[in-house]
Amino acid sequence: MQTAPIGRAATASVNGIEMHYELHGEGEPLVLLHGFTGASGDWAHVFDLAALGRDHTVIAPDLRGHGRSTNPGGTLTIRQCALDVFALLDTLGVTTFKAVGLSLGAKSLLHLATLQPGRVDAMTLVSATPYFPEQARAIMRSFTDEGRSDAEWEDMRSRHKRGDDQIRALWRQARRFADSHDDMSFTPPLLSTIKARTLIVSGDRDPLYPVELALEMYRAIPRSCLWIVPNGGHGPIFGDWKDHFVRAALAFLRGEQGA
Repeated sequence: MQTAPIGRAATASVNGIEMHYELHGEGEPLVLLHGFTGASGDWAHVFDLAALGRDHTVIAPDLRGHGRSTNPGGTLTIRQCALDVFALLDTLGVTTFKAVGLSLGAKSLLHLATLQPGRVDAMTLVSATPYFPEQARAIMRSFTDEGRSDAEWEDMRSRHKRGDDQIRALWRQARRFADSHDDMSFTPPLLSTIKARTLIVSGDRDPLYPVELALEMYRAIPRSCLWIVPNGGHGPIFGDWKDHFVRAALAFLRGEQGA
């Protein structure tokens, strides 16, 4: 594969967008996909990227419409996010890879691993779901850009660098997800086509995706392991659980038994 200098940020023209991404280190490709309304920089709060780059070429993109990536068409589907990632990897000359995805990133990985099963060697899915349950849709319908606090705007502006219209579009996108029924519709037979070794990480207090959905994926994906984080909410890999997650996820991706 083609690599860039350590710590390089770059932009690739893929699928009609300008896709920002960061590269760290050299070695086996490891793709990091952030969550909804997040950005590639979020991974610095989870992993020591310099240490991770000693064994991997870490590829961390801003998904469509997030961070520094554009979305001129204004629409966003999770399947399209996955196609954008494939296009980026093709540009970089990456054929097979390992990956970690959080929420939106994890759902994108489900598309990646079913669209081209042979390319994903191993993946860790954090707070994924095979489909949107009604409790998630109810929360999504409540999203609005109105009445947001100064702190919320400041947090979003720290991640998303293309102006307040970009941020408003992301908040509106959640309501579109609430009305979507074909983008996330992974049946057990479809999940059974996944070839990647898969670690499924779910909090048992996730307000969006009940733990039963993690169990459903675990039963359907052939080479999967399941980690239910006690008292964990949505995205339970920060704070007190961060170090545990990093050790477990990296050991799993290395293929170590008992990880």
